[in-house]
Amino acid sequence: MSQHDDSPHASGQVYSSSPAFRRIHAIVNPASGQHEPVLGPLNTAFSELGLEWDITVTKGPGDAEQAARSAAQAGVDVVAVYGGDGTVLEAASGLVGSDVPLLILPGGTANILSTELGIPRPLDEALGLLAPGASRLRGVDMGRTGDHYFFHLGMGLEGEMIKGATREEKDKSGLLAYISAAVRNLRKLSPVAYRLVIDGEEIETEGVNLMITNFGSLGIAGLSLSKAIDMSDGLMDVLVIRKVDLKTIVEAAAGALTNGEVAQPLAQWQAREVSVRAEPPQSMTRDGEIYDAREIHAQVVPHAVRVVVPLADED
Repeated sequence: MSQHDDSPHASGQVYSSSPAFRRIHAIVNPASGQHEPVLGPLNTAFSELGLEWDITVTKGPGDAEQAARSAAQAGVDVVAVYGGDGTVLEAASGLVGSDVPLLILPGGTANILSTELGIPRPLDEALGLLAPGASRLRGVDMGRTGDHYFFHLGMGLEGEMIKGATREEKDKSGLLAYISAAVRNLRKLSPVAYRLVIDGEEIETEGVNLMITNFGSLGIAGLSLSKAIDMSDGLMDVLVIRKVDLKTIVEAAAGALTNGEVAQPLAQWQAREVSVRAEPPQSMTRDGEIYDAREIHAQVVPHAVRVVVPLADED
């Protein structure tokens, strides 16, 4: 299969058996949010498993994507990536169209994608998924805007929240740094007019944040935006937070406590293709990276990449 073929994997299965890994290429982002030794544990785990391995240490944007693409073309059995959601996105993008699976080693501030997939946070436990019989492969959807792939796009409050969290805050408080930045921006929020075209249907709505996402996790195990979101259903989920005030915050908290989801204050649609125009233009985050945008056109890429997940991951 061509490295740039965007068609889903031929089997169409959500889950498949994990093969015996022999050759692995590891990608490490040294600027990720977690400060922990990485190379030693990698060397120990790979040596104990008898794996042939190589490593790329990223220096800047795009390095992880290129390294993953080159490793797939070289015929490795699996690509492992250590870093945050942005680094994971890059590595996954480099594997779209190949059959080479991705092993996520959570090393960022939020690690939302790995939480969604049930991948353990401790490095040694995540590396343990390489052991024979310890894992299986899950076909995971991605979205695409132009030449760029994504798992999650957010416009509005979400972009301001990530833009407003300092490196010092993220290192000290992790996910709470984003929540703190969101609280600081609440008073500055004003409704945004969103004009949507979802699979050909035109919709107009107002809100303070819009998401086009393939996952519902909030980075906390068991807590999601909506339990209707499935990373492997061949659909993107479009969600709009219409307002943020005391009432909606209370509703969200009540939903989180009672059933583990905060969907009550949200409007939600599912789509294979969606266009968004925002007035005024908004700060946008794509898997943790910040951009400014007025318009988005996105389409889903079903089962774009296969990810190594625990056997306990539920169907």
